[in-house]
Amino acid sequence: MFTFFKRKNQVEDIEWLGVDIHSHLLPGIDDGSPDLEQSLKLIKGLNNLGFSKFLCTPHIFEELYPNNSNTIGTALDEVRNELKNRGLDVCVDAAAEYMVDENFKITDELLCLPGKYVLIEMSYLSETPGIDQVIFELKIRGYHVILAHPERYSFNHDNLGRFNRYKEIGVLFQLNLLSVCGYYGKEVKRAADYLLENSLYDLAATDLHHNRHLHGLSAAITSGFLFRKLGGYNFRNKELFS
Repeated sequence: MFTFFKRKNQVEDIEWLGVDIHSHLLPGIDDGSPDLEQSLKLIKGLNNLGFSKFLCTPHIFEELYPNNSNTIGTALDEVRNELKNRGLDVCVDAAAEYMVDENFKITDELLCLPGKYVLIEMSYLSETPGIDQVIFELKIRGYHVILAHPERYSFNHDNLGRFNRYKEIGVLFQLNLLSVCGYYGKEVKRAADYLLENSLYDLAATDLHHNRHLHGLSAAITSGFLFRKLGGYNFRNKELFS
């Protein structure tokens, strides 16, 4: 995949970020963890790397993952109960990652991060028609809009300046940590570097789905690479969600 080299006196954990606000750690309800045992392994692995709190965000995507408060709440309870049974003192909560497409409906009961922060995504290949109006309507309802992994939307890769439009209408940007490592490819890394250099990110997260993500993050964190790359950036994870 990729190799990182350790240097002396490096920060080799991620306590400086602290709260993971986007992940797919709840068992069996989307393309993330398939079962409870795997969920526990992934949570423990991330906790060992320095994350102290997890706000899990399973997909709500009508065509593939038609989750709701019941499916997500049941999976969350399952994880919390097993963490307690095993004596693992880890804070786990849940919201959702909403696919904004023709099936997305704005209600007053969206599953949000604390403070009415709603996490949304689009297709990587094409911008959702009318996305500006959707964002406007969410804000009218009192939601704060977080766009997940903007660097991964290939429809903006040929003109990175387009990202500014979202910021101008008050959207918060969430970086996938593995993007800066080249995990998703060179163009995604280039977009992430642009957004970092222009101070357009507000938050960062793992977007963790499986062991490959955990192994990649572990290498980037324990080598000190991730802190060297991002440690000086003013991410707001702790400020907003501790």
